[in-house]
Amino acid sequence: MTETADLAPVKPPRATARRPAPGSRRRPPRRAARGRLLRRLTPWMFLVVPLVLLITFTYVPVGNMLYYSFTDWDGISPDRNFTGTDNYVQIFTRPELFRVFFVSFYYLAASAVQISIALFFATVLSFDLRFRNLFKGILFFPYLVNGVAIGFIFLYFFKDGGTLDSVLSWVGMGSDHAWLGDPASANTSLAGVSVWRYTGLNFVLFLGAIQSIPGELYEAAQLDGATRWQQFQHIIAPSIRPVLSLSIILAISGSLSVFEIPWIMTGGSTGTSTFVIQTVKLAFQFNKTGLASAAAVVLLLIILLITWIQRRLVPDEKVDLV
Repeated sequence: MTETADLAPVKPPRATARRPAPGSRRRPPRRAARGRLLRRLTPWMFLVVPLVLLITFTYVPVGNMLYYSFTDWDGISPDRNFTGTDNYVQIFTRPELFRVFFVSFYYLAASAVQISIALFFATVLSFDLRFRNLFKGILFFPYLVNGVAIGFIFLYFFKDGGTLDSVLSWVGMGSDHAWLGDPASANTSLAGVSVWRYTGLNFVLFLGAIQSIPGELYEAAQLDGATRWQQFQHIIAPSIRPVLSLSIILAISGSLSVFEIPWIMTGGSTGTSTFVIQTVKLAFQFNKTGLASAAAVVLLLIILLITWIQRRLVPDEKVDLV
């Protein structure tokens, strides 16, 4: 007789809950959605204050100026009668209003001179020369001086018997010419002051662009026997093309909106009144804010048009010299 052992029923092993690895816990759906929303809103939270300031102090005034240009508002009374395009018709039909644009050609020619001078010195001082840091400071210093101070300094420089006449008399070229007495001489003198002041800005822009060129290119060019002019023609000029384009845009817009130096030195007299000076006089001296606003809109549109044409003719191209 065989004995059968009492076998206790085997219980299946209990399933133990696996603990998630650290960092792999699932967030609740609501919490995950809140995190995604916060990530999307974070950049805009940083942009809120700059956007508010930009809209408040740029786009709102431009919108008001555009509205005023269609009215006869005098800048004081609350009455603003809508006049349509009458202000714009006056600007283009009255010769004394549109003639001041021709004064900008003096400053445009001066801008070409200052860009040429700045490009020359930036190229020369980018090479290893003695006292180059001293010359960099000398060239950039005039741009740091306040424009009002520059106006008063050169007012004494060009006056009868002033610094310029004294220097000319020392070298035997004395003259009793009134440098600010006739339109051609006065505008040429004022344009020369702008060359002295703004050459440093273009110089710094060009110098920064030239110094960003890899040094290996200069070494390879020297091994190939390239001269300084060939290095400028084939390495420097193509590399700084975007900065040169920016300088041209700034020069054109600056030539059309000159105000500070001629206002301080001549007050717009003797044919030196620029478009901006005329606009200020229309608004604050003759109380024609509507007409002045139309003039400002015309100036803005001209600058935008010239900038667009320049960008179309000379588009920015990515230059890869390496």
